[in-house]
Amino acid sequence: MMDRMVRTAMLDVQAYEEVERDRDATIQALLIVVLVALASAIGGGLAAGVSGVILGALTSIIGWLLFAGVSYWVGTTFFAGPQTRTSMGELLRATGFAQSPGVLRILGFIPIIGIIISLIVSVWVLIAVVIGVRQALDFDTWRAVATSLIAWIIQVVLIIITFAIL
Repeated sequence: MMDRMVRTAMLDVQAYEEVERDRDATIQALLIVVLVALASAIGGGLAAGVSGVILGALTSIIGWLLFAGVSYWVGTTFFAGPQTRTSMGELLRATGFAQSPGVLRILGFIPIIGIIISLIVSVWVLIAVVIGVRQALDFDTWRAVATSLIAWIIQVVLIIITFAIL
């Protein structure tokens, strides 16, 4: 798992292809999402307390599931080409492993540098997610960017609506 985390963080396309095909890697992808949520909480100085860390982990998991699901729907409904062959599991694995650079958010507590690291990691994860979507959906880069952007917008709207209701 660690080797794949490093390779996907380094944007190794072959690593994304491996996790896409490896059905046993779905639990590993979930663990990465949780690990990144914990790293983010620690990097934030654990200001939210234990309940905040748990809520953050749950929110990260729900966000990951939602993003992968919406990406699947958008990608297979609006942008699918003749080469598009995928499953929800493939998107879960690819986008879960794409979160790997997020473990560096643990350094967020460092004054000034922590903010810079967090910004760099956010862009890094964004690029990794686009690569994950591209590989999982067998897309070109522009269709992967469009799918990821639309999925992200829908995800944010759904999360805002959910929190407004709750």
